[in-house]
Amino acid sequence: MDKRKTLIIKVAAGVIFIAFFSILLFLANQDNPENYKTGTNSPVKYVKAKVIDVLQDNTQTDENSEGLKRGHQLLEIMILSGEHKGETQIIDNYLGLLYNVYAKEGTRIIARLDTHEGEFIASIYNYDRSFLIYGIIILFSALLCIIGGKKGFMALLGLVFTILCVMNILVPMISKGVPVLPLTILIVIVTTIVCLVLLDGINPKTFSAITGTILGVLVAGILAYIIGKLAHISGLNMEEAESMLLVATDNGLKIRNLLVAGILISALGAVMDTGMSISSAIYELHTVNPTMKALALFQSGMNIGKDAMGTMANTLILAFAGSSLNLVLMIFAYGIPFSQIINTDLIAIELIRAITASIGIILSVPIVAFIGSRVMTRKDKEHIVKLKKNL
Repeated sequence: MDKRKTLIIKVAAGVIFIAFFSILLFLANQDNPENYKTGTNSPVKYVKAKVIDVLQDNTQTDENSEGLKRGHQLLEIMILSGEHKGETQIIDNYLGLLYNVYAKEGTRIIARLDTHEGEFIASIYNYDRSFLIYGIIILFSALLCIIGGKKGFMALLGLVFTILCVMNILVPMISKGVPVLPLTILIVIVTTIVCLVLLDGINPKTFSAITGTILGVLVAGILAYIIGKLAHISGLNMEEAESMLLVATDNGLKIRNLLVAGILISALGAVMDTGMSISSAIYELHTVNPTMKALALFQSGMNIGKDAMGTMANTLILAFAGSSLNLVLMIFAYGIPFSQIINTDLIAIELIRAITASIGIILSVPIVAFIGSRVMTRKDKEHIVKLKKNL
């Protein structure tokens, strides 16, 4: 009977979730025009193309820019996608320091087509890296499934679901002017529940990890919001703010809280990892030794969590440091003192991101350890009470 009830609960939860997700997906995309993704009404299109001949090559190697080719090329290209597929065009390709796509015969590129009165002019936009990127994604997915087995496959499903939530619900709804923070918190909660349930099913271990993850990420977001207010930093200080303000005038996009939303999303993976690691460890300890009391399980979880929080905090700090390394080097090259560097908008943003997310990881450790130790021993207490009543 208990198994039947559990199955009914799981099926009901699954149906409710699918309905909820479908409604969100519908609301996110119902008002999007037909050309939202394809850009059919835009005079500018980006298509795949291939260089079929290099007619002129007046480029030279510039030793002052670490061997970059600089100069001019005259290329004949063939368009490989879109409505002009199969057509050829001769184009100029100017190579400088910022825009530097050196082409040879057979080089696959992304071409920009500017259309006017039915005629189009092509220019090189970038290299076509699609094949390489898709290849890396396939390799990652294959290794995750082969080495991780069933759990690896479930983790991959969770990752795909998270990406779908971010790209097909979060981004479209934010772009329509939906309040950023409530929506992001909702996405964090939904993706956390789905990813961890897919990975380990519905059980006390998953419940502990879900609760600790959500609370840890929310703490990181709240801290980021408070610190941002005190430090006068928000989405308006971000590098892309000026361009986004121009977009915001057309569709009601609110960018002030995008910084906090980004921190919530970026902290989610690391906090989830820490939460599940501690919850799994407590579960295994309890399975091996069911007589362990809640306090002993909590202390063991804390000891394990201390190692996990150190490595995860390093991961986040180094990831954010790596993403801003070029900026730090540029500022350092101009001889700007350290006191000014840390007060620069972009550096301050990276520091707030890294530190608040790391605080979320640190606080998730005692939360998961406490909840896990209580949840794991609760059933034992109930079982003992039943035995006493029967006796």
